[in-house]
Amino acid sequence: MSMERILAEVRGFDGVLELAPQPGSEYPPISWGDHFFYYAPDQRVPRNRQPYATIVTKDYPDDTGSELNAADRWRVNIHVGTELFTALLGHPPAETAAAATDFSAADVFLPHPLYGAYGWVSVVTPGPSTMDRVLESLRVAHAADRRRVERRTGTVDDEPSRSVPSSGTTTGAQTAS
Repeated sequence: MSMERILAEVRGFDGVLELAPQPGSEYPPISWGDHFFYYAPDQRVPRNRQPYATIVTKDYPDDTGSELNAADRWRVNIHVGTELFTALLGHPPAETAAAATDFSAADVFLPHPLYGAYGWVSVVTPGPSTMDRVLESLRVAHAADRRRVERRTGTVDDEPSRSVPSSGTTTGAQTAS
């Protein structure tokens, strides 16, 4: 149930684009069933930057420590930057000791197994201990991605939109809902 709660929350963010590759799409089979989130008000998958958050539902070949192939396990990954990373984990990203981390621990904030040093956090199967902070961290990450995009494109809007959020999901084709 918590994955659905996260998806519903993120899908409501202004300008969000959710890439959700499905079987038969143009995306690699390893990505099928996962979710990738961007600030992309034009509803086009960015080709020049990474998503600000992901939900992965299985182990990847170079990322097995979270044990996501076990039943009912999945992981949310969020690029939160140095300040929020430090607040959530008690140390800055540069001090992450991967060897000393149990990446399979559930419902706790952990450095991302591969990208922790770059300000990414992860939570395996978020639950009561982490859900509120996960949702807040996703809001912060979305806002930061929006600021980066607006700074790069020169489209900074000082007044946040009060209209219905523009959100989209693409499952292979670049379409918005």
